[in-house]
Amino acid sequence: MAMVKPWEDQSGATVEYTGTRDLQAVLATRVKGGNPPDLAGLPSPGVMDQYASQGKLVDLTSVVDMATMKQQYSSDWLTLGQAAGKQVGIFIKADIKGLIWYDVQNFSKAGYQIPKSWADLMTLSQKIAGTGTTPWSIGLESGAASGWPAADWLQDIVLRQAGPEVYDAWYKGTQKWASPEIKQAWTTWGDIVANAKMVYGGKQYMLATNFGSAADPVFDTPPKAYLHHQSSFITTNIEKDFPKLKPVIDFNFFPFPDITTQYTGAVQGSGDLFGMFNSTPQSTSLIKWLTTPEAQSIWVKRGGAISPNKLVSPDAYPDQISKESAQTLTGAKIVRFSADDLMPSSMENAMWKATLSYVGDPTSLDSILAHLDTVRGTAYKQ
Repeated sequence: MAMVKPWEDQSGATVEYTGTRDLQAVLATRVKGGNPPDLAGLPSPGVMDQYASQGKLVDLTSVVDMATMKQQYSSDWLTLGQAAGKQVGIFIKADIKGLIWYDVQNFSKAGYQIPKSWADLMTLSQKIAGTGTTPWSIGLESGAASGWPAADWLQDIVLRQAGPEVYDAWYKGTQKWASPEIKQAWTTWGDIVANAKMVYGGKQYMLATNFGSAADPVFDTPPKAYLHHQSSFITTNIEKDFPKLKPVIDFNFFPFPDITTQYTGAVQGSGDLFGMFNSTPQSTSLIKWLTTPEAQSIWVKRGGAISPNKLVSPDAYPDQISKESAQTLTGAKIVRFSADDLMPSSMENAMWKATLSYVGDPTSLDSILAHLDTVRGTAYKQ
């Protein structure tokens, strides 16, 4: 709303905003009922493709100045908003995933060191567990989207362990879930989530705790955990729950460590893209504003966001953590968008539910993967 206020003041129009964690279900209901919003945040590029194939989305090449867009956005970000050669979505916010958050003071007092590899991370986790404190705090609850934080874990592992080619084949539906590479990612993740000594509160806590508050045990006094895996936006939640904590001084992150050396420097990113369902003078004016560096600087300055617009100044970021997050995303050697967001919605939803089933019963992995391959057989034909 802070982003759209200058536009409202200038245009005299009013934005009727609806926010929901169940975006996919709410948007699908409104579109099916013939009452779509003029503009909407799209749940993912995969869902965007589905609406585009149904002819529901306006081609933005006739709405925004594409020459300007090409100057301000990298080709990768623009391509992610295209379907059948048409620009039907534009990103207004980005996140870097795979960051591991920690309490700087507690980490230092305990004498722990930032791990440089997955092996180092597991050694650190086991060392912390050996003290009687669980190393990790994980929360997977997110309403109808419960399970997506677990999907982020798996995607980070697949990208760094099996590499970008397997990663791409996986989200495109040509890599079997039961393949050795994907199964290995689940068991690698299982070294943490399937071990009660590794995660605060065990599986009950993971399944019941909302992702937004899952970092809290790391910052309790005394700490109940030392490590939390989450995207760059989590700074907003940490600062809300612990307003006295200062970035870098009290809380910080280190990137998800490399697993296979040939894929060193890989990063998983995500973002929020908007699409237009109804072309009106107001919606045209608003989408033009939202894509500008001026509009995106407003969100960036408030924290918890990275702009995909290259003209947003590094000085717009409110603290060193935000600047480093942006630099990590823009300077990565291998960048991939969240795999689940690129999958058909039925595949994405099945993946989220599967992660919850695995946390509940890790011994059922083979049947979980078999079910996902069954879904794969139909999801990509829709």
